[in-house]
Amino acid sequence: WSGKTEIAFRGAVRTIRFSSDGRRQILNFYLPGDIFGLECGKHHTLSAEAIGDTDLSLVRRSLIDTAAKQDASSAQALISMMQRQLQNAQEHALVLGRKGAGERVAAFLLQLADRVTAQCEIDLPMSRADIADHLALTIETVSRAFTQMERDRTIALPSSRHVVVRDRCALELLEAA
Repeated sequence: WSGKTEIAFRGAVRTIRFSSDGRRQILNFYLPGDIFGLECGKHHTLSAEAIGDTDLSLVRRSLIDTAAKQDASSAQALISMMQRQLQNAQEHALVLGRKGAGERVAAFLLQLADRVTAQCEIDLPMSRADIADHLALTIETVSRAFTQMERDRTIALPSSRHVVVRDRCALELLEAA
């Protein structure tokens, strides 16, 4: 256990776990400004991998604990961050359990769009295979969903890693279906 928490400043990080049969499950993607690595107990249960060139800042867990004990605003900020992460995990579980393939991809794009500054243009740091492993789909299914959304003029794909949201309302309707 490293005893450290990471903060992404540039690039992206994915947290993963492998199943007993070797399949990869991506639990989350972290973008600049996101904090990750805070887990219960003394051992990390997930692995973290940089997606491309990434700059991180490492913070000792003990410093976070001390700040939370000594400063009420730090404690509240920590609680708020953990509440958001729990809410995101719950929403992700609902997406995986209740939505079809197209709905999952639409929900993923909407969630990512809400995290980036230019909400109608998304530079994807992750591959289609990463998205598939995050959404419990095959890469072919993810690619078909992107192609269908492009055909429907809901999104544009100027390149494989750049998505332009052309019709957010249509994307929201697809996600809600």
